[in-house]
Amino acid sequence: MTGPLVAPDLGAVFGGRAVLVTGGLGFIGSNLARRLLALGARVTLVDSMIPEYGGNLFNVHDIAERVRINIADVRDRSSMDHLIQGQDFLFNLAGQVSHIDSMRDPFTDLDINCRSQLSILESCRLNNRAVKIVFAASRQEYGRPEYLPVDERHPVAPVDVNGINKVAGEWYHLVYNNVHGIAATSLRLTNTYGPGQLLRHNRQGFIGWFIRTVTEGGEIQLYGDGSQLRDLNHVDDVVEAFVLAAAALERGAPNAAGPSPAGRFYNLAAEPPVSLRELAELLIELAGRGRVRHVPWPEEKKAIDIGNYYGSHARITGELGWRPRVPLREGLQRTLRYYEQHLRHYL
Repeated sequence: MTGPLVAPDLGAVFGGRAVLVTGGLGFIGSNLARRLLALGARVTLVDSMIPEYGGNLFNVHDIAERVRINIADVRDRSSMDHLIQGQDFLFNLAGQVSHIDSMRDPFTDLDINCRSQLSILESCRLNNRAVKIVFAASRQEYGRPEYLPVDERHPVAPVDVNGINKVAGEWYHLVYNNVHGIAATSLRLTNTYGPGQLLRHNRQGFIGWFIRTVTEGGEIQLYGDGSQLRDLNHVDDVVEAFVLAAAALERGAPNAAGPSPAGRFYNLAAEPPVSLRELAELLIELAGRGRVRHVPWPEEKKAIDIGNYYGSHARITGELGWRPRVPLREGLQRTLRYYEQHLRHYL
């Protein structure tokens, strides 16, 4: 880096530009769409609306008339060949994210998180090599940490099928960047929370289920003593990481605003980490209801648990100027208020 980071003019980057978001009716995709519209982009959302995966039309109820919505599966090559044409940016968020489901049904996870990613990239190679891509990867790629906080030099050693397939999906993007010149970067997301996440079941992470439980005044079941450490990012911070990464891809060559992220991957992270017990107690305090009970580990979850995990965001902070801004207490308060008003749309 040759000089201090210069904040990009995001309105100039995205104003009037065509943007495609896969998984666009899901949790992060819908929040990203809202931010892109505010920046003046022309937004197309594609989502399969598979019931178990989190797509929800209510997520875009306030912006539905300002976006183009296409109900299609990213595994459908002909649809993606058509949709990718003329797009300036692709935010590739479509995926199967349940670790438990990946172990119960590994071939579906392989199909969605590997084969479909390769198919999307082939659509780009054959129909739109100029598109800039930001891929949603996962901290699950690291597996059980050898040291904390986890940085990008940490070995990749997934403990479940989902983690393996996320590694492959990420590296398809980086290979197409390096070999075919399709500018792509990857963000390794940690635990993301906020308005719009799936609450219907507990197979897509603990935080959404904790939030649903306290909103309904129920009982949070903590496995073991609840001392496992995690870091959490509010969805607004995650969305900002995506737009900053895309803006940096648009810049291209390194300059005073930082190097290009093309062909690179970045951790999202937050500090300080919080134990699951502390998180449950904070949610109960903020909601004014709910309770905690400690229960033994289910064998299928214990076998793929990663223990303590929290990451370092030093690389993305140094190169792209991103850092988490929303404090945990504030973010949880905002999230609880949202679900107190709209819970029926997520059950």
